[in-house]
Amino acid sequence: MSSSVVKPRSKNPYTAVQVDPDSDYITPGALDLEQLFWTGTGAQYAHVNQVWPNIYIGDQKTALERPGLRDLGITHVLNAAEGKWNNVLTGADYYSDMDIHYYGVEADDKPTFNISQYFCPSTQFIHEALSHPQNKVLVHCVMGRSRSATLVLAYLMMKHNLTVVDAIEHVRQHRCILPNRGFLKQLRVLDIALQEEKLRQKRKLQHQ
Repeated sequence: MSSSVVKPRSKNPYTAVQVDPDSDYITPGALDLEQLFWTGTGAQYAHVNQVWPNIYIGDQKTALERPGLRDLGITHVLNAAEGKWNNVLTGADYYSDMDIHYYGVEADDKPTFNISQYFCPSTQFIHEALSHPQNKVLVHCVMGRSRSATLVLAYLMMKHNLTVVDAIEHVRQHRCILPNRGFLKQLRVLDIALQEEKLRQKRKLQHQ
């Protein structure tokens, strides 16, 4: 997939979309996705949580406390809140004596911000880090609830074939997350695009 914004199949982001008529899976509308965070039991809030093998989502405190990162064995840091304004001022130099690989994303936690432009590069950074089983990745923003969670959800969808629903349900069992509504709309668009790609591959195999 390219890193450009994916065009939604349905122009109404609040409408559920069934891409594959033979599948039981339907991509929920944005409001239904939001409801997933308010139903059932999720994790209690903590500064950092492991949400997938060797992937941690954390907050600003986690990113700044270098001894804690050593204790966790973090080898890669993805800062989803890089930049001067209301963000986490670390950067590669902050970890220069720790043998930590750093990647920064200048994302605003606003519904109007296009975070989907970072889905591919962030996913690639995490994927390459985890190609070595001893590595551990911290993905963080200020609170560790919206920007960082969105990028981890996109990674699980793109590299582990999870639907947006499955990705949300999995991560929220391990961490208290709440991507803003605009980010959920962009994850929904990604979900539809991935379902369409899956359907294309299925039809291709059927015609071979």
